[in-house]
Amino acid sequence: MNKVLVLCTGNSCRSQMAEGYLRHFSDASTKIYSAGVETHGVNPRAIKTMADDGLDISEHTSNHIDEYDSDSFDYIITVCDHARERCPVFPSNAKTFHENFPDPAKAAGSESEIMDSFRHTRDLIKVYCERFVKAHL
Repeated sequence: MNKVLVLCTGNSCRSQMAEGYLRHFSDASTKIYSAGVETHGVNPRAIKTMADDGLDISEHTSNHIDEYDSDSFDYIITVCDHARERCPVFPSNAKTFHENFPDPAKAAGSESEIMDSFRHTRDLIKVYCERFVKAHL
């Protein structure tokens, strides 16, 4: 069984989307988790954006990285530069990966423009996760 941890700043948008897609594209023998170096709660716009693509992340929780400090992972993926810089060292042989996705929570403008930003980030994460699963899981 493979265990994957996705890290982001607040575990509210990007890591939640990645967790959803990694679960979607991988099989039941893979366990997917996400966490943040802070916790901000799951962003309602992230939930809506994922639902628009047929994935329900409404039951996801926003978890702090410290909750996993005694766990062993096969893969750790950071999805923003801030998390990568602040990511603690895990005492494991986990393979680490990094991709800096734009933070849709920082988008400004009309609701339509903000949702466009969420969709753009979602689509980038979807492609990344599908490729990651094919290559590593």
